[in-house]
Amino acid sequence: MRVLVVRVGAMGDVLHALPAVAALRRMRPDWVVDWVVDPRWAPLLVNSQGAAPVVHGVFLAETKLWSGRPTSMATLRSILGLRWEVRQPGYEMVVDMQGTLRSAVIGWMAGGREFAGYSDPREWLAAGFYQRRIERRGRHVIEQGAALLGEACGVTLEAEPFALPHEEWADGWEAQMAEAAAPRGVCLLAVGGGWRAKLWPAKRYGELARELQAMGLDVVVNAVREDDPVAGEVVAASGGAARVVVCNVAGLIALLRRAALLIGGDSGPTHLAAALGVPLVALFGPTDPERNGPWGPGRRIVLRDPVSCTSYRHVDDPDPGLARLPVSAVLEAAKSLLEAEGEGRRVEDSTDL
Repeated sequence: MRVLVVRVGAMGDVLHALPAVAALRRMRPDWVVDWVVDPRWAPLLVNSQGAAPVVHGVFLAETKLWSGRPTSMATLRSILGLRWEVRQPGYEMVVDMQGTLRSAVIGWMAGGREFAGYSDPREWLAAGFYQRRIERRGRHVIEQGAALLGEACGVTLEAEPFALPHEEWADGWEAQMAEAAAPRGVCLLAVGGGWRAKLWPAKRYGELARELQAMGLDVVVNAVREDDPVAGEVVAASGGAARVVVCNVAGLIALLRRAALLIGGDSGPTHLAAALGVPLVALFGPTDPERNGPWGPGRRIVLRDPVSCTSYRHVDDPDPGLARLPVSAVLEAAKSLLEAEGEGRRVEDSTDL
């Protein structure tokens, strides 16, 4: 049995699909399961040596190129090249776990024997490409993904934790950073998000960074480039207590593997920390944590003010609930997680003795 999963991006979307695919691989270890993903998020699935802990093969959909230069020859070559690649294996089942028109077209290009997706996809035009339309079941998007993939493949799936690739250069880079870290380790502030309504105010992050530094933590703000405006606002507001760390996805994975704590909103790094079992404080506003909250094996505290109303509209207006979340509440949550982790380590050490 050959199965192709289409979940192109973004980071959080890929991470939310992985528990279902990991469960399928465990239930059907003799099946071949491949994945179509944007190159930016491929390090979540495969490293530069081709090692992929969860899937067998990865195909790259250069969606950034397609959007930026839609009528160029480079885009045409990229699309035709992807179409040729995904048609070669001869998939019995193709599953669109994204539910957009673009992901549906990609899945249709694979020419699989059967093509399945949600009966209520994110973009309604996508449903016209599916041969099987499967009802969405479950509250959390991870539960929904497991139900979709399981029904499409005829297997009952329960979402489960998954492994992420190791990149040798990234592990080495992070090991050097760890040598210079503060006594209590690194606390990463994930201050970005898909749209500004999901962002906790930069001034609050800055005040929080000063408190965390006083506790002996090395406070870092991840960014994809040095001049990231949101990261810059937070660092400026911290008065030097926080610093920007520029890293790609592979670097972020390595950094989080050694992190003592993450604090952030509903964003890819927050979901990545949850998948890696990093203790985290998640700050939610317009998005519903019951549907999109962090999922994984580690300790976590999710903070959301009752004033916040669920909305997935990509707007820049500040969420009133997030604006009400005080630094004191976030700091208290961080302290309780660090204390719990410290107690857990002491128990483990005494057991080893």
